[in-house]
Amino acid sequence: MINFILVLFFGFDGFSDHVHAESMIWESIAPGVDFRKFFLPHPNRVYVARMERDHPNLTLDTAVAQGRISGGVETVRAMAEQMDEVINYWDEEWGKTNQVVAAVNGYFYDTETGIPWSGQIKSANYIKRFDDLHSGSGLAWTLDRNFFIGGCVRHQPGKQRIIHLPTNQTQTFDGINIPRGEDQLIIYTSDYDATTLTQDEGIEVLVELDSPFMIMLSPDMVTGTVVDKHDGIGSTYIPFNHIVLSASGTASEGLRSEVHIGDQIGISQEIRHMEADCQTPSSQSWIKTYAGLGASFTFLKDSEIQTFDDLGAILRNPRTAVAYNDRHIFFIVVDGRDRLGSVGMSMVELGVFAKHMLGATWGTALDGGGSSTMVVNGQVVNHPNLESVYKENESIPADPRKMRIEERGVANSLMMLVVHPKKISTTFSPGQYVLTASETVVNVYLGPGTNYALLTSIPAGKEGVIRDNHAGLNGVLAQYDVSKDYWWEVDFGDFKGWVNEGSLIEKGS
Repeated sequence: MINFILVLFFGFDGFSDHVHAESMIWESIAPGVDFRKFFLPHPNRVYVARMERDHPNLTLDTAVAQGRISGGVETVRAMAEQMDEVINYWDEEWGKTNQVVAAVNGYFYDTETGIPWSGQIKSANYIKRFDDLHSGSGLAWTLDRNFFIGGCVRHQPGKQRIIHLPTNQTQTFDGINIPRGEDQLIIYTSDYDATTLTQDEGIEVLVELDSPFMIMLSPDMVTGTVVDKHDGIGSTYIPFNHIVLSASGTASEGLRSEVHIGDQIGISQEIRHMEADCQTPSSQSWIKTYAGLGASFTFLKDSEIQTFDDLGAILRNPRTAVAYNDRHIFFIVVDGRDRLGSVGMSMVELGVFAKHMLGATWGTALDGGGSSTMVVNGQVVNHPNLESVYKENESIPADPRKMRIEERGVANSLMMLVVHPKKISTTFSPGQYVLTASETVVNVYLGPGTNYALLTSIPAGKEGVIRDNHAGLNGVLAQYDVSKDYWWEVDFGDFKGWVNEGSLIEKGS
């Protein structure tokens, strides 16, 4: 069966003889990351970025549209800009920064709300749960550089725990970054929205974390310190490296009576991982996953090309996929719906291409169709949403250099990143009094960088004091508009937030 497919895919004279000469060169786009275009005889245009898995300065991460999992869409190019020069937690330390080299669109999403389907893990923060008891969960890249395609998962009832460390009392929580229901305890991270978006009822506890909100299995846990508590007041702001424990009805009783400002808490999450049959235990673990999102058809399993009877897998369409072997991770985008230039691929054809042209052993698809987009060093390199472009102009030539690029907004994306060393300014120090220096207003953010939500804007001359930042990030170099600057956490009395160094002066200077 596979030999027959190969003949159809490659042609009777051998595939390599039909690949356009321009396809034959890998171009380095960053140390350890290469890019290549393939022009295939179907015809098809295929765009591939590959990353060395063991390169010490490279990692993967995900992005979420508009920086909020509560709902919204954004182009892949805009998400790449959003994640560029942003601090990360790679090597289990906050403060190194991202350089986005390659990015592709992520998983399917609700077109009405912009909320991605399945789950997502971003910079080690578990920001959306993967669906329970589905045959496939998604992609995972862990802090120890393991990469795998997840099988069936289940969040064990009663084992998603908040531990009140002073008394060792435990309380289960009901969800992550979803609207809070009656008698529920929901955990909100800073990737949810600027605030919890809750009503003025129940109780909300703000916790400053010692590490990201990552998946940790008991007895291990993510720990943090309670820094604020709001009873009967909703929509709590969620700063960087904080979570909010938000409870209503009967679920609020434990937080109200047991948890106090200054207390230490721990959080453990048990995720049972099984193969696609949802019965056989999987050897792969989601513990300390750094980046993850949903995935679709797994077209290549341990070098075996898979076949499907689903029409969505059989028809040729634009495709976005991820493949890998022991050495490389590949991002793959195929243009489609262009009968003269690129017709798209089926899942079997993706498997054949990934195995025989890239040497991959595993591969799975992400969202495809008009969403399929690849960005390399800030530029879209393929031709997304061609169907929409053709509807407007039936006379578009087959020459891809003359085609207009029309990007579609999507809910999330997957990225290859160069990790740059942490850089810290010594201009100010904890406890030092400062003034806002702008001639007009100064923006205060929920985290160190303009990728975080805006907290407020304040006039020039506002006095504040530099905080002793819990994560050791005061003075960290991070994104500032289209450039970068050093960032300081400042206590202005009635609120606290992050201000770029260029907007601050020492009091009395």
